[in-house]
Amino acid sequence: MACFLGSLLTGSLHPLFAGAGGLCLGEVHMEAIAVSTAQSDSAAAGYELAEQIKESLSSAPHAVIVFAAPHFRHSELLQALSDGCSPEIIVGASSAGEFTNETLGVGLASALAIHDPEASFSLGVGTNLKSDPAAAARSIVSGFKGHGDYRFPYRSALVLTDALAGYADALTDQLTMATAGEYQFFGGGAGDNATFERTTVFCGTKVLTDAAVALEILSRKPLGIGVSHGWEPASDPFRVTQAEGLRLVSLNGLPAVEAFEEHAATKGETLDRSSPIPFFLQNILGIDTGSGYRLRVPLIVNDDGSIHCAAEIPTGSVVRIMKSSHQSAAEAAERATDAAVAGIGERSPKAALFFDCVATRLRCGDHFATEVSAVTSRIGDAAMIGCNTHGQIARAEGQFEGFHNCTAVVCVFPD
Repeated sequence: MACFLGSLLTGSLHPLFAGAGGLCLGEVHMEAIAVSTAQSDSAAAGYELAEQIKESLSSAPHAVIVFAAPHFRHSELLQALSDGCSPEIIVGASSAGEFTNETLGVGLASALAIHDPEASFSLGVGTNLKSDPAAAARSIVSGFKGHGDYRFPYRSALVLTDALAGYADALTDQLTMATAGEYQFFGGGAGDNATFERTTVFCGTKVLTDAAVALEILSRKPLGIGVSHGWEPASDPFRVTQAEGLRLVSLNGLPAVEAFEEHAATKGETLDRSSPIPFFLQNILGIDTGSGYRLRVPLIVNDDGSIHCAAEIPTGSVVRIMKSSHQSAAEAAERATDAAVAGIGERSPKAALFFDCVATRLRCGDHFATEVSAVTSRIGDAAMIGCNTHGQIARAEGQFEGFHNCTAVVCVFPD
């Protein structure tokens, strides 16, 4: 699998939108700047990001959100960034494809720097995620200030988690419980270009595994969050008769792979158990929630016919094999962005974060640029960064909630 994926994971920094203006926004209240670098040296990359931030903001940033490819020595990059622009908070994650308003590539480092005197930012961190996601959630929330600071009516948090630790669904549920449902959450699982070897999250200049971090954002204006995917059912329903963590053991009492093989046969295709990714990228699973489908990406066929997935699938749930297209992926990004923009009311977007799955990028190839363009075309001159993640997090009023795969998640900050 790694060999096949490696042949797809090539690219470099290149212009996405010819003639686009600068990314620095106006200096009324909130300031934001989206920056990126193709520097391969870790410290040099951090300093370059810092210099771009210093040139664009009138004051040191309150928060810097960083996405950096897995080849970087992240601690060196973060230390250089911290030394170079003195942010109060740094938070971020390793990523599997990085983009801004003007750049799109693989192997990059990007950052969104925010200075906003009308908001409050805090950092929460939870460790030992794999063994106790509830304790990790409580630890994260212990770093929040919203429970004692009532100056700000709107409470949100960017959540980034070590994808390989798993339990992102449980973490999201526990965060909702620990905050009594008063916060909306968005974010994703750290990436490593789909090699599934090591994913990390950033807390200041520290690089953590088996952990999750959250940037608490308290504000007087609402943040808008939108969630959408472009997949629809392509098979009859299956009952999950056994699942163990990330391992889907059986569907309708039979080894899980047999359902995919039968589906492939109906399409005149063949599923190669030794190299299933080409088929799986086009035929993922959707968990029927009663109001839509929460997506899961199959990854590996085990010797016993079970399938290792990118996220957990509950035993007893009903699933279908799903289908999609490049056009439907772009339309999903449009819907997610429109919902996020609608969430800020009459105000204009000032900054934005966009997450979608590494599987979406691999499936779409060069067409993924169309999906990024679908977001930027709807947010005007707002500063935007995003990354391809190993799963996406979204929990907001009126939105499809939980931990997702192959789903576009957009958060918009108002001016």
